[in-house]
Amino acid sequence: MGKRRIPFPTVDIIIEVTRADGKPGIILIKRKNPPLGWALPGGFVDYGESCEEAARREAREETSLEIESLSQFHTYSDPGRDPRSHTISTVFTAKACGIPKARDDAQEVGIFTRDDLPQPLAFDHEKILADYFKDKKT
Repeated sequence: MGKRRIPFPTVDIIIEVTRADGKPGIILIKRKNPPLGWALPGGFVDYGESCEEAARREAREETSLEIESLSQFHTYSDPGRDPRSHTISTVFTAKACGIPKARDDAQEVGIFTRDDLPQPLAFDHEKILADYFKDKKT
């Protein structure tokens, strides 16, 4: 029997903030490492860490912001969602105040609305954001 392989648990966070122009927006980071592109802040869950703890840590590490009102949005598990390996992402929504600063593996950070999302989006984040904005309409 071959070695059993299991997917890696990850988190992604849709961080809601108010832009300088007063419009509500979400934070995306431009990745330093492959796969390149714009992405939701997030990353791998460390051993001994809950998904909620990982979301708070990743948000802080990549945007310099402390998040609040953390709420689970959806889980995405398509085996092809990450070209590096099979991951299962628990996606959260959260709120933050302040000006995000790119840190860790974020090359750049920006605040975007549904109408000005940058391209390309990494992983399956285009689908995640489509689901998020669809839910925001209702």
